[in-house]
Amino acid sequence: MVEKGEKSGKKQKKKKLKMKKSAYYEIKEGRLERKKQTCPKCGPGVFLAEHKDRLVCGHCSYTKWTK
Repeated sequence: MVEKGEKSGKKQKKKKLKMKKSAYYEIKEGRLERKKQTCPKCGPGVFLAEHKDRLVCGHCSYTKWTK
């Protein structure tokens, strides 16, 4: 039996919010342009994540602080 205050069962996993690849790119004048900044260390294949006060690379942990 489960006593008062104890939980039973498995933990539920949190669902990750996945962004579509189309959110990162835009077509202007027949050319493909990137909307987000790319990491200067990792190269053009890795985007920087946007937070309130910083931009962070999830691959190499490069951080660029903004005001």
